[in-house]
Amino acid sequence: MRLNWPAINRKAVVGWLLVGFALAGFFDGIVLHQILQWHHLLSGLREPAGSDLRFQILADGLFHLLMYLLCILGTVLLVAARASGARPGTTSEILRLALAGFGIWHIVDAVIIHWLLGLHRIRMASEVPLAWDIGWLVIFGILPLVLVLLMPNRGGPARGAAAALMSVALLAGLTAGAGQRFEGATHTIVVFREGLSPAQMMRAVLEARTNLKSTDKGGTIWVVDEVSWAGLITLHAEGAVLVSTTPVAAGCLAWSAVKV
Repeated sequence: MRLNWPAINRKAVVGWLLVGFALAGFFDGIVLHQILQWHHLLSGLREPAGSDLRFQILADGLFHLLMYLLCILGTVLLVAARASGARPGTTSEILRLALAGFGIWHIVDAVIIHWLLGLHRIRMASEVPLAWDIGWLVIFGILPLVLVLLMPNRGGPARGAAAALMSVALLAGLTAGAGQRFEGATHTIVVFREGLSPAQMMRAVLEARTNLKSTDKGGTIWVVDEVSWAGLITLHAEGAVLVSTTPVAAGCLAWSAVKV
């Protein structure tokens, strides 16, 4: 099927590709780093960086900043294309470009970041990380590109394209919501901000109605029992910068054992 992208302004083509690429980066960061907590951007680094939780969180933040800048760049190109009076593209063309960018990100992520550089794997704690890498690549990298080829090339609204995009979004949501239900987690990792006294951190744990299991040598990373929604809010209000679990995504930072 002929994609007919050359008929669209080149700035618009690159702009929508960048938007899709950046959204895929945000998707991976939010779902894999924060919700499922299967890895951080630099989880594959050797010690001590590999288990330094504050360093890993900083790296994740810089990664999200890069995706944010790419999304801004894509938006600037789209505005420039619009200002030049160029044809903006049909709904189908826009969705296909965004999906193409989404799929390209996951191919780049798998080939370069996972396999060539070894910065992380999809499931760091898995005994078969390659299987998780390939499965994630097929669902969120190859499938979107296949949908790009199968979508109808229409001049007006494309219900089929919208339905396909919604299907990908729904599958992503189900993955995020159900992933850690299979973990059988028994503890939660809480990272407190620097400057809090041990008494303040213990008070936060007690007010969250959970039990302390252990702490790291630095005294700011605590391992506690499962935390409720109310406890999650309490911990953040009392100075926690990261709580590794919620009642929806029950689990822990399984790839990173806290050393005591």
